[in-house]
Amino acid sequence: MSPSVARCPRSLAAGSAGLRNVVLSATSASSTGSRIRSASDSLLLRPPRSNREPRRQRWTAASKGGALARPRALHPPGFPNRRASSVVDNDIDEDDDSVAAGAHGTKGASAAAGPGSGCGTRYAEGPSTRMNLFTAVNAGLRTAMETDDTAIVFGEDVAFGGVFRCTGGLKEQFGPDRVFDSTLCEQGIAGFAIGYASMGKTAIAEIQFADYIFPAFDQIVNEAAKFRYRSGDQFNCGGLTIRAPCGAVGHGGHYHSQSPESYFAHTPGLKVVMPRNATEAKGLLLASVREPDPVIFFEPKILYRTSVEDVPDGDYEVPLGVADVMREGTDVTLVGWGAQLRVMSEACDDAEKEGISCELIDLRTILPWDFDTVSRSVKKTGRLVVSHEAPRTGGFAAEVAADMQERCFLHLEAPVQRVCGYDTPFPLVFEKFYVPGRFKVLDAVRDAVNY
Repeated sequence: MSPSVARCPRSLAAGSAGLRNVVLSATSASSTGSRIRSASDSLLLRPPRSNREPRRQRWTAASKGGALARPRALHPPGFPNRRASSVVDNDIDEDDDSVAAGAHGTKGASAAAGPGSGCGTRYAEGPSTRMNLFTAVNAGLRTAMETDDTAIVFGEDVAFGGVFRCTGGLKEQFGPDRVFDSTLCEQGIAGFAIGYASMGKTAIAEIQFADYIFPAFDQIVNEAAKFRYRSGDQFNCGGLTIRAPCGAVGHGGHYHSQSPESYFAHTPGLKVVMPRNATEAKGLLLASVREPDPVIFFEPKILYRTSVEDVPDGDYEVPLGVADVMREGTDVTLVGWGAQLRVMSEACDDAEKEGISCELIDLRTILPWDFDTVSRSVKKTGRLVVSHEAPRTGGFAAEVAADMQERCFLHLEAPVQRVCGYDTPFPLVFEKFYVPGRFKVLDAVRDAVNY
């Protein structure tokens, strides 16, 4: 190992020397290997971001006066470098007519909300295009790369579009130096991404399936999440976003169906996001890419083609850490995220026929999660049902239930109900029994109301 690499943090060494020497030795003659090797070499030569023009200034210069200008309330004036702070900006500029505040504190760019959006949720002005979720992810990646010339996209098979075609056409538009394949090494992908982001750049890495993110667990949890803290905020890898398709798909079995969000929700320094539809996916992805902390962005793969709606063409962000009240009610609060919201929405419709008024909340961000919005709702309804696909024991529903028990104990009319997957490996032939469907959620609603 060269002296330069030896002096670098573990993640940077893994990103450059590890990915270059260990993983790419067998493919050094390939063009992909050459590109990654060149990029990783440059990591050791680039000056830190403090010695270069701040990201926000470059972005503003590129888009000033154009249609891509972002809402001022989401990016306060005088904030020179979005990677310089890990604090989420939840302030709303009440005098800024370019921002519309939705119900329960949700904020976003002004104009009409997309289909299936929550109560008062507002997205971007201007025209929209009918698209599914994977196309919305593609549109978000394209916008991120157009507005940030340091942004790169890489992972297994992403150059030709990826398994789910989320990166289709990006290599043709931005070139092989910004969109390229990695080798089959999740630890190397994460290490390279951390090293690249630590130089003040934007790394958007793809783990082909969330089930295979665990070889990269050490890099993500022990390096990316602690980079800022261990350096006393002198260094960070806030430009890191890791995308990963997750959840049940109908035929994935135990290696292509898992929902590992709770593993990462236990890690301070990370942000964990999961969208419920195409419009939310684009806005949350752009917010994640521009977030000053590393983000794990889980994409429910069953929604890639089933979630279809009119997605705004413009550049907009859905704020992280702000839940969305999709449906208002008075009898029971339901909380979920990702693909489970569709199931829960159907259960709410069924409950409505029985005279039960349900309030449905999408957390959007699992870490940090919006406990204020949830607690306000629970204090109003007196009942809570939380549902997710992941196993029950240690699932994030347990965190929500425990927190609400502490905050809302005197308001609760019934025990908190959890509707989750079973504590078994994800089954193939028994998937329809394993996944918590609408009738399981409806039973939990009934139990809560009739307690």
